[in-house]
Order: sequence, then C-alpha cells, then structure tokens
Amino acid sequence: MDPEDFVTPDQRARFFDAAAVLFDLDGVLTPTAELHMRAWAELFAPVLAARQADAYTDDDYFRYVDGRPRYDGVQAVLASRGIDLPYGDPADSADAETVCGLGNRKNAVFSAALERDGMAPYPGSLALVDRLGALGIPAAVVSSSKNAVPVLAAAHLADRFPVVVDGVVAAAEHLPGKPAPDIFLAAADRLGVAPAHAVVVEDAVSGVAAGAAGGFALVVGVDRGVGAHALTAAGADVVVHDLADLLSADSEKDGS
Repeated sequence: MDPEDFVTPDQRARFFDAAAVLFDLDGVLTPTAELHMRAWAELFAPVLAARQADAYTDDDYFRYVDGRPRYDGVQAVLASRGIDLPYGDPADSADAETVCGLGNRKNAVFSAALERDGMAPYPGSLALVDRLGALGIPAAVVSSSKNAVPVLAAAHLADRFPVVVDGVVAAAEHLPGKPAPDIFLAAADRLGVAPAHAVVVEDAVSGVAAGAAGGFALVVGVDRGVGAHALTAAGADVVVHDLADLLSADSEKDGS
C-alpha cells in the first residue's frame, strides 16, 4: 500500500497545526538504525554462538532492541534466549561479560562505524525539519540513544534542534526509557508546550507506544521495516514510509 493511503487530510492538518514536533532520531531523521543493526548483530553473533543459543536476526532488533535504552535491549535479547548475565555497572569495560559490558561493547562498534562512515540525514526528513523551521514550529530530538549528540553533529543537524532529550539526559534525570512516555514529556516541557499540542514522530514500536501513552496530539509512525500494522497496533495515528509524504501535503496546502 502507498504510504499516502495511511494519511487523512485531518491528520495532515493536525501535524502542521502542532505547537511542536518531537522526533526520534535513529531511523526517523537519520539512517543510524542501519549502523545500530549492524553493531548489534556484530555484538550478539559470537555471544549467542558461544552459548549455543539461537542466532541473532534482524527480527530480534525490531522485537527487543529498537527504541529501547541500550542495556534494556541487551537484557531483552539475552532473556529471549534464557541467558542470565550479571547486570554489572555502566563503567564496565567492553570486555566484561555483563549486561553493561555487552552494551558498552556494542557502543564501541557503533562509534567506530560512525566515525569511519559519517552520517547523512534522510532527505525527506531534512526537508520536513526545514519546513517546520520556516513555519516557526519548534522541534526536539527525543532518543533513547546516548549517541544522539554526536550523530546530530555528524549529520549537521545540531543547530536545528534547540532541545535534545537523549539517553544521557534520561540517565542523569532518572527518566525511564521508552515505552514509558517520560522522555517525550520532558522534551515537551523544555519547549514549553503541553503534550496535547505536540506531535511525536517515531519508527520504533516502543517509541510509538511511548507517544500514545503520553497523551500527545498526534503520533506519526515511520515504517522503516517494523511494519505499518505493528506501528498502528502500538498506537500510531498515521503511518508513512517517508516524512516527505507529510511535507508534500503541507506544500499543497499553502501553495508553495
């Protein structure tokens, strides 16, 4: 089905009537999800093989990792195989056989790939963010990742977002991760906007569920592989395949 088939005129109007838009980062603004997927696969392939557990697949990423804080994702994948490791401490080395150690190992792989390969935003997402800026609608980045700031810098997007609530902020302020709505609520508060007047844009089931739980005006799901039905079931009001689909409707509306 064409992504336009998921969008109604009322939903498009609600998007551009919002007082603020809260974007997830990985898979919404930038294709960092692809780097994350490769890093998770590189982490878990030897870990699971050494324990004679079922091999890690892309389905595991969408079911257990996507949108969650890093250590939560490690725990979820291990639990799916009946593997119990000590939680450890966030200061654990990447060689430690703990949940935190594995999470730190994954992050080292991801950081090396980001530095080596760089990052470019999705063209449609960049165009939409710029359009919101032209309309005077503020935007924030809300990400479970502790890599949000370096990713935004690598993608040359940092100056477009006055507010970033990421895994670093969540840890410092003891905010629970998605699917709890707390980090989205924190971003709306920093922008001085009530949730009922803000839009959430997410590609992960856990993130969509967080937006739905937070009482936001609209939750937009971006289907980068998890599936439109899964996003809708989690609470998305509208699902698109590319954020440019929303932009084109707005351009038609104002004749630009």
